Amino acid sequence: MKLIKKFRIKNFKNIEPIAKLENICLSFDERKVLDKININIYSGEIVGLLGPNGAGKSTIFNIITGLVKPNTGNVIIKNNLVNSDPIYIRAKKYKIGYVPQYGGFFHDLTLRQNLMAIGEILIQDKNYRLQKINSLINKFTLEDVEHIKSKYLSGGQKRKLVISMALLGDPRILLCDEIFAALDVLTIQTLKSILINLQRENPNLCIVICEHQAKELLSIVDRALILSNCNIVAEGSPHELIKDSQAKLHYFGDNF
Repeated sequence: MKLIKKFRIKNFKNIEPIAKLENICLSFDERKVLDKININIYSGEIVGLLGPNGAGKSTIFNIITGLVKPNTGNVIIKNNLVNSDPIYIRAKKYKIGYVPQYGGFFHDLTLRQNLMAIGEILIQDKNYRLQKINSLINKFTLEDVEHIKSKYLSGGQKRKLVISMALLGDPRILLCDEIFAALDVLTIQTLKSILINLQRENPNLCIVICEHQAKELLSIVDRALILSNCNIVAEGSPHELIKDSQAKLHYFGDNF
């Protein structure tokens, strides 16, 4: 496992988490998905969620954003109980950005038009909005494709676009769902560098990544959690996890 980070955040002693999931339980009809899940996430860290298909990783994202309401338990953001707050309140008031696994943009709009559409919702000041959009296009080296319809962009360019759209609101929590899926090796390396730079440049930002590509994820996170059978079965730094017996049993196997 090649590590590309030159630093890792190892602990958060005496620091209040920016968001907490407390005793979250969720079932769909008779199928239990999450059972008494407790997660703390902190400003400044990159956190990974790993687990087999159907373990509930994307569901946790849906609970944080407000798309899904748990049967029991609390979602707390910035010390506020947000169980009843709708998606747009969580996005604007609590500054949650979301990068979905699929889509997340308007296919028939150009890259710039997509950013303008979201910017008009999130940024009232027209001059600052334009400045922010230009800055993101430059930051992600998208100048050559800013007037191309988004459906014609490459997979990596689409990911950069959706990340840029999520960053328009200056999020404190950035949720990335399967961000490396179906991408080539060089594009994955580029995205990993982007995420690390975002962490370095924004000490108040927390990045949470749900991913199946364990080696890629563990090379950039400070901490990761493994979900299996509706529960968190292991948690720790990358080096701690790859030695953890429960992590091997439920996810990595013996040859990881």
